[in-house]
Amino acid sequence: MTKFGELIGSRIPTLIDFYSEWDENSSNLHSILRDVASALGDKAKVVKIDISKNETLASALRIKGNPTYIIYKDGEMKWRQTGQQDANTLINLVQQYV
Repeated sequence: MTKFGELIGSRIPTLIDFYSEWDENSSNLHSILRDVASALGDKAKVVKIDISKNETLASALRIKGNPTYIIYKDGEMKWRQTGQQDANTLINLVQQYV
């Protein structure tokens, strides 16, 4: 969990996508996240975390649905939503914390 603390402690916003590889929609979500990362550039970080490979973290954060998006800044959770989101929505949400 130390690495996670370092990840979310950043001064720039960090959008995390908690997903699972077994989900048939995951490849579509990956392309959405690529678009989000490209649009935000170095203003924010975009990270994917596979919940099946990080069960302890997913449990600690009470991740129940797939996908779950969380935005952190300075170690504080700013926004959280479960369910698919389009790229423009995610971009606009992250930009609120830039």
